[in-house]
Amino acid sequence: MASKRLATNVEGEFFVNSNCIDCDTCRQLAPEFYSAVGDFSAVTKQPQGDEEKRIAYRAMLSCPTGAIQSNEKSGLFEAGDDFPLLLTEGVYYCGFTSRKSYGGSSYLLLHPDGNWLIDAPRFHRPLAEKIAALGGIRYIFLTHRDDVADADKYAAYFKAERIIHELELDAQPEAEHVLTGMEPIQWHPDFKIIPLPGHTEGHTVLLYKQTYLFSGDHLAWDDDTNALNAHRNYCWYSFEEQMRSMEKLAQENFTWLLPGHGRRVMLQENEIRLEMQKLIERMKH
Repeated sequence: MASKRLATNVEGEFFVNSNCIDCDTCRQLAPEFYSAVGDFSAVTKQPQGDEEKRIAYRAMLSCPTGAIQSNEKSGLFEAGDDFPLLLTEGVYYCGFTSRKSYGGSSYLLLHPDGNWLIDAPRFHRPLAEKIAALGGIRYIFLTHRDDVADADKYAAYFKAERIIHELELDAQPEAEHVLTGMEPIQWHPDFKIIPLPGHTEGHTVLLYKQTYLFSGDHLAWDDDTNALNAHRNYCWYSFEEQMRSMEKLAQENFTWLLPGHGRRVMLQENEIRLEMQKLIERMKH
């Protein structure tokens, strides 16, 4: 069936069609133009001027299903050149999300000993070329089976080494580094890998410099509740196990939360600790 413009869009050149899977990607990138309406996203304000359109185009390019359309494409190429999109010093959002990972976010982390890709976007050669210009990729860290997307293609392109837990290995059976057990691994003085089963059996997170937590689908910020969220409705293994993992994570220090699904957020360390305790209490009750 051909995709159709959703009636929930306001009039104008940008619109969301029936390919939308409500992954929230567009609402994260351009909340001033895209909103949740019913079970899908919609354009609720038309961008005006080149800069606003560029922001709206970023969301269009990052949509995993091509659900965002525009009657006019002037500026689209320039918007694509913005990716990977700088979030903070040395940390980038890759965009170009994949249907395979339901629009999961992936990140590029620059490091003098070799750059890391955390989870993977769909393979897009111009994006790969931009990453190459930033120094390429040494490691591809895969938090769990859901968000590997085109990790194999990026590994081949950059001759990068993939890291994944053995319990998730069937999602990337040719991975170069296979994690075992449930104890934290100090991979490098700056990088700590923490197995946190719950969402899936072999889910792991990456903690960088005790500041940046790449949390996969274990933990995210929820704008609707203005609080941390554990994705209970999308827990595929054990929510009870995820609660125990959350208590384990609460012992770590971080201020940036960079999830695969859900909102990115930066809070003060004391705020994160308080929100973690609130979340654990909600999970218990």
